Amino acid sequence: MPGPFRAAKPVYPTVYNRSQANTLSASPTLFVRQPGGYERHERHEQFKPENHVPSDRPSSPLPSGAPAGDELVSNAFPHALSDIHFRLLVDAVQDYAIFMLDPDGRVASWNRGAQSIKGYAAREIIGQHFSVFYTQEDIAAAKPRTELALAASEGRIEDEGWRVRKDGSRFWANVTITAIRAPDGALRGFAKVTRDMTDRLRLLELQHASALSLHVQSAREEERTRIARELHDDLGQQLVALKMDIALLDQAATEDGKTARHTIAQTIALQVQIDSIIASARRIAGGLRPPMLDDLGLAAALEWLAAEFRNRYGLAVTVLNKADQLALSPTAATAIFRMVQEALTNVTRHSEATRVSVEMHVMQDEFRLHIEDNGKGTTLDRNRNKDNFGLLGMQERVRQLHGRVTFDSAPGDGFRIDICLAANAVKANHDGT
Repeated sequence: MPGPFRAAKPVYPTVYNRSQANTLSASPTLFVRQPGGYERHERHEQFKPENHVPSDRPSSPLPSGAPAGDELVSNAFPHALSDIHFRLLVDAVQDYAIFMLDPDGRVASWNRGAQSIKGYAAREIIGQHFSVFYTQEDIAAAKPRTELALAASEGRIEDEGWRVRKDGSRFWANVTITAIRAPDGALRGFAKVTRDMTDRLRLLELQHASALSLHVQSAREEERTRIARELHDDLGQQLVALKMDIALLDQAATEDGKTARHTIAQTIALQVQIDSIIASARRIAGGLRPPMLDDLGLAAALEWLAAEFRNRYGLAVTVLNKADQLALSPTAATAIFRMVQEALTNVTRHSEATRVSVEMHVMQDEFRLHIEDNGKGTTLDRNRNKDNFGLLGMQERVRQLHGRVTFDSAPGDGFRIDICLAANAVKANHDGT
């Protein structure tokens, strides 16, 4: 072996020609100096997680003209060992599907993550075209072939989209395809890495739905405010003007002395009806958006709400406010008012309670709201309560304010709601917003 010593490169098969098991048992070549020359050794590895002990098997001796060196003068074995360790590492990854494709797109290797995500065992998928992972729509649009062509021309592509498991179910995947080339530039195949992003997609959809819900709630409150003002200012003023006209008519008729008694009685009845209409308009306007919530604040609005439920349902509602020191933002005040309103509505519908207490206070930089009734109580069941839109609405409002809510109840023991909101998240800014 003339010239500088060169260890023969280990003959590692590519993943396109051998199975993974055969690849891991490949034998790198090394040379050991002996008194009569160099002897070729084949390094056989038996890789087990608990014992990675190699064994040497001598082979035919080499010519004695080989140069002197250390007892072990091989660069081949460390590289081969590193390659095997890398393959073992890839195989152990379970959160990512990592596998190779040949230049035509057929699966050439398979790791545990690929089996976990896509559902195929190695023996089922190796040799199959990777288009089996795509939807029928993508296959019809030639997406698999297009992605390989782009990866071959650009070196690497990344994509997100729906992919298909063995059982036909779909999952949202982040996919990278990297072209693998030989030193001479020849295309050897592709490395493909797939990650299941379905949970992230669902989270993004949830965040989008939450943002949409917040927008809808805001738009609804604005519309309620507009309708309430129109009922109060426009319709209310017209009804008051009509009442005054009828009163003047009644007065004129009485002074004239020529009006029959039944006409006077009719005008009086009309005044009573108009009074009732005015009261209804005010009640409807207040239900849509109580004016005192904007004019006098949350505490006054809750007192008005308590009086409404007391008068309409005979429900004794007490409001205890120990949070005067915290100026609430309009958004937070509206959300808290609506949660109390929803809680009281639930009481009248379900609890058969006669008393409800509403308490507000500030403790440890938190705004806390406690609502408790003396009703019949219930068994808290996640599956059954998921259809209670009142409780779901409360949970959504609390979540949008970055707080937490707990429900507590038992048969015969009433119902309790505890809401905690960070004071910094609900307090008004210097401009009142």
